[in-house]
Amino acid sequence: MADAGLFIGWGAPITGREAKGLEVLSESLAYYGRLQQEGAIESFETALLEPHGGDLQGFIILRGSEARLAELRVDDEFVRLSTRASLVVEGVGVIGASLGDGLEQAIGTYQQAVSELA
Repeated sequence: MADAGLFIGWGAPITGREAKGLEVLSESLAYYGRLQQEGAIESFETALLEPHGGDLQGFIILRGSEARLAELRVDDEFVRLSTRASLVVEGVGVIGASLGDGLEQAIGTYQQAVSELA
């Protein structure tokens, strides 16, 4: 089971770049599919959010080991796709996440910090 994730979120498409946004999304999904087939990530899931008045329009979460996802963040293809996405949609962000067994460690780190500051 994955202990970590990468949350890749984005906002509204830049006006006039909507078709390119779909192109980059399709390219990214193919890339993540290859990563899953190669065993570099455990899985991924894509979500498109319904209109809600907020900035977040959708996200992809990649699941895998913390070490492998850290390597992925500096992988040339990952950086290239993230850069392309930032040119066609607003608010692209990549954020590390604790999942599954990784939650125990993240909560423990938080609890320790709380106790140190009490």
